[in-house]
Amino acid sequence: MALTRPLISLIFCMAKYVRSHYKVMQKYLFTGLFYFFALIGLNSCGTTGEFNTQRVVMEFEEVHSPETGQVWMDRNLGAEKIAESVDDEDAFGHLFQWGRGADGHQLRDSNTTREISNGRVPLHGDFILTFNAPNDWRIKPKDNLWKGVNGPNNPCPASFRLPTEAEWDRERSAWSSDDLSGAFASPLKLPAAGFRDRNNGVISSAGSFGYYWSGSTADIYARFLELRSDRAIMSDYFRSFGFSVRCIKD
Repeated sequence: MALTRPLISLIFCMAKYVRSHYKVMQKYLFTGLFYFFALIGLNSCGTTGEFNTQRVVMEFEEVHSPETGQVWMDRNLGAEKIAESVDDEDAFGHLFQWGRGADGHQLRDSNTTREISNGRVPLHGDFILTFNAPNDWRIKPKDNLWKGVNGPNNPCPASFRLPTEAEWDRERSAWSSDDLSGAFASPLKLPAAGFRDRNNGVISSAGSFGYYWSGSTADIYARFLELRSDRAIMSDYFRSFGFSVRCIKD
């Protein structure tokens, strides 16, 4: 059975060797899996600990948008392949709560919890349910978590990040139609991956609607691209919802 959250233990003797040891370990990582590393700096050999990478490790290609000049990932974050249709399940990918790293919560079958996080990185990989304002997976919302390639919880591969609202707007203005069909017909081939509800963790609208986070925020909300059969619009919603992520190159 394939592991979705493998844990690798690293043993270090001296702090100056940590970086080189990590580079050695990189060649043993498998694409499509999530790795949680641990590192605790002590003075003796044989020390182990945990370090959360926060980024998705996966295979993908770059796709160039001729109208905007932007370079994007060719598939959703966590998707197995490029979408062949708007309802291609293998191309749906993960559903992230806004501002949260790739800690396992984004898996479509991850467990749920009602425990709101009091920090930037929850001590678990469960999808956090919310029922009251501000409906954030954090006790106190923080706007910089997905801001730019250096955002603390940026889940995208190296040199990629969440697109801004303005970048989504420029992209969809070049589509053949401002709706789900236009989104799929574009170089991005965006599928209708649905969303995960903040109240119960149930996935809805898969194959019918698409919801794609941006890195932009608005008060207690986050901005996202909504794709339906009759429209494609930017809107905002609570950050504890699980939406798709399509990364753009910085």
